[in-house]
Parts: sequence; C-alpha cells; structure tokens
Amino acid sequence: MRTLLVAVVVLFTTSIFAQNAGAVLGKWKTENGKSHVEIYKKGGEYYGKIVWLKEPLNEEGKPKVDKNNPEEDMRSRPLKGLELLREFEYDADDEMWEDGEIYDPESGDTYSCEMSLEGDNKLKVRGYLGISLLGRTTVWTRVE
Repeated sequence: MRTLLVAVVVLFTTSIFAQNAGAVLGKWKTENGKSHVEIYKKGGEYYGKIVWLKEPLNEEGKPKVDKNNPEEDMRSRPLKGLELLREFEYDADDEMWEDGEIYDPESGDTYSCEMSLEGDNKLKVRGYLGISLLGRTTVWTRVE
C-alpha cells in the first residue's frame, strides 16, 4: 500500500513539473509589439521562432531578412520563421527556463538568456552577457 501511495505521489508531482515546464509553450508578443514568437519544444529543450511581424516587408516591398547577422551567408535568411530562442531547459526548483540563448536580429548579437513566467500571460525574458546581473529584461505578452 505504501509503495502504491509513493508511486501516485511521484507520478502526480512529475505531471505538475511537466505542466509547469510546458506553460511557456505558445505564441508571445514581444515588448515592442514588432513581432510574435512561438515557443515550442524540440527534444527536451525549448526554442522560439518569429511567426508574425508587424512590418513584414522592407522599404523595397520584399520580406525582411536577417541583414545584421555577423555571418554574411546568413544575412539573406527571412526574419519570419527565424529561430531566435535556442536550447532552454526548465529548472523546476527555480521555475525558470535557463541556459538558453537569444538572438537579436536588430543588432545581430546573441546573448545568454533565461525566462520566467509572471502569471499565466506575462513572460520575463532576460538577455545578458556573462552574468545575469549585467543584462536587460523585457516582458512579452501571451497571444491568445
């Protein structure tokens, strides 16, 4: 009986952690409102790509591209569909998605990043160089 109780508690606890880890999944509007990012799970990690742009076309009427990328051969790839969040892992103790990277197509820079939920519909995204104290946080809003 005791073994069955322990198994039920472990199963229940595991499903709660899995539920919390998956709470980040979905579409998010960036703080500046210029884009929507869809966060999804690939393997055991979390990723995010641009799925909507407020202004999808450049001044020539063509789809915007990753023109500020430091790698010249990447500058022609479209911004829509661009994977800008990579390799996040969920830390149940801290209730955060950590050890990931965020790419900023406006600057062409990549930063270490961590994310945490503030309620159900706000996602705090913190990019930083080196240590988290030396960074910047933006708040994204869930897109229903």
